[in-house]
Amino acid sequence: MGPRTPLLILFLLSWSGPLRGQQHHLVEYMERRLAALEERLAQCQDQSSRHAAELRDFKNKMLPLLEVAEKEREALRTEADTISGRVDRLEREVDYLETQNPALPCVEVDEKVTGGPGAKGKGRRNEKYDMVTDCGYTISQVRSMKILKRFGGPAGLWTKDPLGPAEKIYVLDGTQNDTAFVFPRLRDFTLAMAARKASRVRVPFPWVGTGQLVYGGFLYYARRPPGGPGGGGELENTLQLIKFHLANRTVVDSSVFPAEGLIPPYGLTADTYIDLAADEEGLWAVYATREDDRHLCLAKLDPQTLDTEQQWDTPCPRENAEAAFVICGTLYVVYNTRPASRARIQCSFDASGTLTPERAALPYFPRRYGAHASLRYNPRERQLYAWDDGYQIVYKLEMRKKEEEV
Repeated sequence: MGPRTPLLILFLLSWSGPLRGQQHHLVEYMERRLAALEERLAQCQDQSSRHAAELRDFKNKMLPLLEVAEKEREALRTEADTISGRVDRLEREVDYLETQNPALPCVEVDEKVTGGPGAKGKGRRNEKYDMVTDCGYTISQVRSMKILKRFGGPAGLWTKDPLGPAEKIYVLDGTQNDTAFVFPRLRDFTLAMAARKASRVRVPFPWVGTGQLVYGGFLYYARRPPGGPGGGGELENTLQLIKFHLANRTVVDSSVFPAEGLIPPYGLTADTYIDLAADEEGLWAVYATREDDRHLCLAKLDPQTLDTEQQWDTPCPRENAEAAFVICGTLYVVYNTRPASRARIQCSFDASGTLTPERAALPYFPRRYGAHASLRYNPRERQLYAWDDGYQIVYKLEMRKKEEEV
């Protein structure tokens, strides 16, 4: 050891006293912190034990209530299934009774209908219609219903062109719009993002109501001219028919509909003033006027010139009517109630006189969502294309000869 070693030892011994004091204070501090942590841990353990006990008590109280609720839910489910079965059975029984005891047709005798003193003399009015085809079928029943999807608002129209491509779908949403959707095929229309698959055709004048028709490559629709219904002026309560070429996107012809004092023909579809229809015989129009504000009128139109060839006053009431269509020269009017219920064909009028109201079938439509905003008959497929509260529906029809007994 060098001469400096005793000095180093003395230096270390002189510092050992302060170091021992600091270590003692540090140990006391750590003991206090540990004691505080142990106290908090004990409090947490007590709270956890108390919460666990409360949770067990709550669980013990809820288990019987849950069992009771489950039993009540099963009872309600069973009761709902029973009620649904009863309703289905009741509907089958009602349909059976209707086939055995069909309801009387809706026929009213009125001077304006029979050509009494109050009728105005008009050329080719209420004359028997001479059929241009050998079509002699009438509806026997609505065989089935298929809901395609929901597209657009509560009122609108979707259809096919009975003389055009068999696959194209035309959709006209709303009662006052100027843009139609054209889908290349039905599968494209049923897609989730259907609008992306459609081409848009804009017409120069907005249509009114849901009475439009696609026929032979043309869109036929009614527009409100300046001074039309609700606009005042000389053309008050008149509408203009437009013939629009869908491929060229041009107006080919137009004509003011030759009826004064037009009113909505359907009591439940207040936005439609003229309802255009097509069948095996050609183009028709369903309308109503203030001259006889209780019944519907039917007109045969020339699809080339939009001229009115013949007109008829029908016995079909406007009240509670929601839509109509024409098959083989026979007008079928569908009725409902303001609180939407099951729709029914309750009145028919055969312009040719072959089918009498007593021999016409009056079938119900299957249960749906609301009320028909439009019905379009496709003579090529013998199907109805319906717009029901925004849902697009296809009705398959079962037909029979007009001469056959119901």
